[in-house]
Amino acid sequence: MTEHSPVTLDTAKAVPTLPDAQTVTSVKHWTDRLFSFRVTRPASLRFRSGEFVMIGLMGEPHPETGKIKPLLRAYSIASPAWDDELEFYSIKVQDGPLTSRLQHIQPGDEIILRPKPVGTLVHDALLPGKRIWFFSTGTGFAPFASLLREPETYEKFDEVIITHTCRDVAELEYSRQLIEELKADEMMQELIGTENLAKIRYYPTTTREQSPKMGRITTLLEDGTVFRDLGIDGISVDTDRAMVCGSMGLNVDIKAVLEGFGLEEGANSDPKHYVVEKAFVG
Repeated sequence: MTEHSPVTLDTAKAVPTLPDAQTVTSVKHWTDRLFSFRVTRPASLRFRSGEFVMIGLMGEPHPETGKIKPLLRAYSIASPAWDDELEFYSIKVQDGPLTSRLQHIQPGDEIILRPKPVGTLVHDALLPGKRIWFFSTGTGFAPFASLLREPETYEKFDEVIITHTCRDVAELEYSRQLIEELKADEMMQELIGTENLAKIRYYPTTTREQSPKMGRITTLLEDGTVFRDLGIDGISVDTDRAMVCGSMGLNVDIKAVLEGFGLEEGANSDPKHYVVEKAFVG
């Protein structure tokens, strides 16, 4: 295996050794399965909050030709469009071709970042509404970490409900801490407005470890628990819009639930009532 040699922060401004290279500026390990990291942002990169890019490392040499190709995966950008750096939230897969190595990156290392953002979890893909639902499982919270820090979210909606479902309580820490710091941060209060940050309704659930709220979000929607807990009548095509990012099971089940309420799936070219990120499964 060809290992990528770390560079120190003192040499981070040297000529990149990887194609489309960006330098890692910080790394935080949340659990033995989850970590987040920040990298420098290409000067030319423009994206809409909620979009994703392809990132990765160089793969192993081909056994016959010796050629090395980039090993890339789609990652939602967790930082908002106005941020000077790019943040990503990732799962660790011990035998995964990419994450088995990516989880060991350190500040000063380089990663490959293809600066061509795409994705469906953008405000342009939704019709106007009064309430926005962000449904996420696991690291599917990442695009909503971007959208929760995007002023446009609060300009377009009177209420912002973010649900995050994980197996264990510790896996909710990234979302819990981000929302807590978002509401307390003076810069965010000035940028978004304290009254707008008050629109956020955070609804975390676990499926294995005991917590204040147990269960898959789809089950809690179908039996009405979510609505009773939040004190709302339900989901209506006239007022509610939704974005979904998570496991394949969540995507399929949530689509059925939302369409049961009369919502139709939209796209960048055809805005409707809800959108699902199909490029991400985690």
